[in-house]
Amino acid sequence: MLKTYKIQVGGQVQGVGFRPFVFNLAQKYQLKGTVSNNANGVLIYVNGTSELMNFMEDILEKAPDAAIIQNHTMEEMESMEFENFSIIPSQKTTKIAIPLTADFAICNSCKTEIQDPRNRRYRYPFTTCTQCGPRYAITQKFPFERAHTSMNQFTMCESCVVEYENPKDSRFHSQTNSCEDCGITMQLLSNSGEPVSAENEKAILSTVASFLKDGAIVALKNTSGYLLCVDATNPEAVKKLRQRKQRPTKPFALLYPNMEKIHEAYEVSKHEQNALESRVCPIVLLDAKQQTKEHLAEEVAPGLDHYGVMLPSSALLTLLSIEVQIPLVATSGNIHGSPILSSEKEAREKLNVVADYFLNHNLEIVFPQDDSVMHFADKQRILLRRSRGLAPNLMGYTPKTSEKVLAMGAHLKSTLAFTPNGHTYVSPYFGNLDSYEVLQRYTDTLQRYTQLFEELPEMVVVDKHPAYQSTILGKELATNWEVSVIEVQHHKAHFASVLAEHDLFETTTPVLGVIWDGTGLGDDGMIWGGEFFVYENHQMDRKAHFEYFDTLAGDKMAKEPRLSLFSLVAPETEVEDKFSKGEFKIYQKLKENPKLKTSSVGRLFDAVASLLEVLDVSTYEGEAALLLENLAWQYRGECIDLLERKSFENVPSKTIIDRLLTLKNQGELKAKLAASFIYTLAGVVIKMAKTFEISTIACSGGVFQNRLLVQTLLDMTKENDINFLFHKEMSSNDENIALGQLAYYQNIKE
Repeated sequence: MLKTYKIQVGGQVQGVGFRPFVFNLAQKYQLKGTVSNNANGVLIYVNGTSELMNFMEDILEKAPDAAIIQNHTMEEMESMEFENFSIIPSQKTTKIAIPLTADFAICNSCKTEIQDPRNRRYRYPFTTCTQCGPRYAITQKFPFERAHTSMNQFTMCESCVVEYENPKDSRFHSQTNSCEDCGITMQLLSNSGEPVSAENEKAILSTVASFLKDGAIVALKNTSGYLLCVDATNPEAVKKLRQRKQRPTKPFALLYPNMEKIHEAYEVSKHEQNALESRVCPIVLLDAKQQTKEHLAEEVAPGLDHYGVMLPSSALLTLLSIEVQIPLVATSGNIHGSPILSSEKEAREKLNVVADYFLNHNLEIVFPQDDSVMHFADKQRILLRRSRGLAPNLMGYTPKTSEKVLAMGAHLKSTLAFTPNGHTYVSPYFGNLDSYEVLQRYTDTLQRYTQLFEELPEMVVVDKHPAYQSTILGKELATNWEVSVIEVQHHKAHFASVLAEHDLFETTTPVLGVIWDGTGLGDDGMIWGGEFFVYENHQMDRKAHFEYFDTLAGDKMAKEPRLSLFSLVAPETEVEDKFSKGEFKIYQKLKENPKLKTSSVGRLFDAVASLLEVLDVSTYEGEAALLLENLAWQYRGECIDLLERKSFENVPSKTIIDRLLTLKNQGELKAKLAASFIYTLAGVVIKMAKTFEISTIACSGGVFQNRLLVQTLLDMTKENDINFLFHKEMSSNDENIALGQLAYYQNIKE
């Protein structure tokens, strides 16, 4: 008599073609049973034969590329009879305990189909299969079935049903399956709301392409939200977009049709190409060739030699790129400072003053997302924004307890972290919570998560800063839910996040945490940002920091690098020409009676940028550091140690500025001084490691988004017996604070 076995597979196994894969394996081994999605992943019942172990081995070793198997069990059950092997409708009997599948970029097979005139999906802009297409963006509830997504409003035509039911078809049980006869439809409108005629729907993209080539701005609804597109080679068009979007200088991302065009225009490493062509399809920062800088509009990335570049993430963008064959600016569809838009109504209301035309479609986007952004220091990936294709799963950190914890994150680069089950979910980046629209998106997502997982938190963790909107809201929610709330210091959360990613809480050797950023309220009431911690035996202690200097004019200091320089330089008359007479007197008075001090390396970067005449007043966060790094990359010679190998307990920030000022007045190249500053910072890390006799260094904070700094540290490891740990799945900026709050609460003893 055959034995019946129950196999449960957990992980990212829904929406990735896993059930069709299991079905075809069962056919291969002539097994009978069923496969379905459930709240824990994929559930298989099968009658065992001598081939059962081979069947199980193939499941684990030959799963679809997009699948991530985290766990599996197999147990003998009471004998059941099956006529054949079949995929059956999912039954949700318990609450969700699986990752939420991220969106996948269009696969090569679908790219081929939409370009083949003989294929029935020729030029269909929403072509997907089991291996590509939106997942998280369209999820309404789980398990992942068409009926649980916003694709449910589209009833498959007979041809699509045949594909869906054919085990040998690439769209066998593809939940996002559709075609032009039954699927998503587009509409092209002017910014006055008038429909723009086109011969047929296939011709709409040709019309859009002609508008773009004529210098128009088009708000295009992609499968994760709106993008604002314009010809990147047209200076007037790009300038118009900057003016209308109220984004004076922050660089724009560029969309290229294929890898060949990118290779022609940029220096591309193997790791960068792999990222560009991955399922994430992120924006990757690349070094531009000289002819590229001359070809592109200067306004695309003012003052920078590297550009954010991406390939089309969807069939829609693929077809548009083929039509235009020129690089397009493809920036988030929003007014600067607001979240990416996804509904036609909102887009019309808020982008009407920006876009000349709107390309809409009728698929509802449940979770709008920006594109993920990254760059590389050799093979070290440095995430700048974790969003589409990466969020909301975090496979690398398993909650230490079953307690349902909600971490509210930071204020400027806000995210949420939630552990409603055995998995950790970290939301995509939201933005600055000072913006009402960002705060609304943040709270809406939080509400959706509690509904999706059917769980409320049992503990809320917030930042210690009492004025952060995330802290205020977290405390309000904790009161409403009648649960406890705990505060975690900002930089300790940074350190805990990188420890969590590397699973180091049980390490038996100490770890030095180097946490450098712009701002965060310290335990002593000062503004921290240049910290050295030691982690050992579930305890975290601050051991050193950059010497304090005066904060001036509150939040204004972060927006005006000249104020950081004014605070650090002596005498102040060295920089008097950067201020009006009235301003100079006011800031002198403020410096005489400082109310607050800071150890911020972010502000130190600002001071150096102002000293080297890179930037005095910024228009976006991190601009001074970005331009300073760009200047430093231009120097390729030997750098100067600005601290001249001096010994110190806390890092003397003013000494660094004094030395730079002297060298500048002596006529040293500014690029050399910029590079020497970053070289000196890297040397400080090595010195601290030797001082504390610790060989494992974990780095976090926004400063470690600096590619040259990370590259310099990695180069220094060749001469020093040191192991540097950087973030793997999270950005080093405040996007990781939510994870750090969660990990700190679960692992650190105070």
